[in-house]
Amino acid sequence: MLSGMSKALQQAIERVGGQRELGRRLGVSYQAIQTWLQSQVPAERVLTIERLTGVSRHALRPDIYPRDGK
Repeated sequence: MLSGMSKALQQAIERVGGQRELGRRLGVSYQAIQTWLQSQVPAERVLTIERLTGVSRHALRPDIYPRDGK
């Protein structure tokens, strides 16, 4: 079962056409993307993924980008 953060990353992956394509756009391997699905997106990648895919930073990393801004 995917966590909420993993579901958000999966949505981002689908929006760009796959793990390899997201990796290409971010300049990382598809294996890195697979690792993120099992753990979390690195903080330094969140805003770029949001810009590329439209998946919100809040969904990708609610621990550092809470919806209430606190």
